[in-house]
Amino acid sequence: MPGMPSPPHPRQNHLLAALPKSEFERLISHLEVVPLPLGEALYESGDKLQHVYFPTTAIVSLLYEFENGSSAEIAVVGYEGIVGIALFMGGDTMPNRAVVQSAGTAYRLRGQVLKEEFTKAGALQHLLLRYTLAMLTQMAQTAVCNRHHSVDQQLCRWLLLSLDRLPASELNMTQELIAKMLGVRREGVTEAAGKLQDAGLIHYSRGRIMVLDREGLEKRVCECYEVVRQEFRRLLPDVNRDDPLRRAFGRHVGR
Repeated sequence: MPGMPSPPHPRQNHLLAALPKSEFERLISHLEVVPLPLGEALYESGDKLQHVYFPTTAIVSLLYEFENGSSAEIAVVGYEGIVGIALFMGGDTMPNRAVVQSAGTAYRLRGQVLKEEFTKAGALQHLLLRYTLAMLTQMAQTAVCNRHHSVDQQLCRWLLLSLDRLPASELNMTQELIAKMLGVRREGVTEAAGKLQDAGLIHYSRGRIMVLDREGLEKRVCECYEVVRQEFRRLLPDVNRDDPLRRAFGRHVGR
């Protein structure tokens, strides 16, 4: 029907799209498309891993939760990657929560199928290892950013990382949830968002954030964002030069 969104396809995920045809065809019958509603927990800390997820239109946050109930985001995964790296790195449980930050879809794959393909030491193994290295950079840079940079800069980094993983410039996210992701007080996020809105960079209303000036955000953000973006661009292949993710991670190619 005209106007209806097109159904998701596994190749919308950056890692699956980079697989050679033979390896992709071995996986495709095992891939199950699943909806990921906002706020759903894919894993809780300590859960035994049964599946991994390849997001297509959803964004998943990896959160560390403290004993007092507070939490902080340590990494974000969108259609560039996979949720559940502990499974193929030799672990059976997740050390953190995985919560849907932006609703959408993903392809779910049984952990045993992934392990069997991983041990073949083909393209999938090399892709997943490079992706894991990029994720370690994101986690390390997030820790540095949360310790040394202002809430304003952290919010800019968070917005840009989220935008890189979405086809649009609008995010559905309350300030309370952003504060939880960043591990800061809600008042700090309110003040930082107000500054960005006053500068004409974003428009925030009723849990919706519309980014009006991405370049303006990039001028305000700390170096942590660029470190993460460059590492993903260095380690992961160009799947499609017209792809929004490629434009985000690879816009400086050739400079």
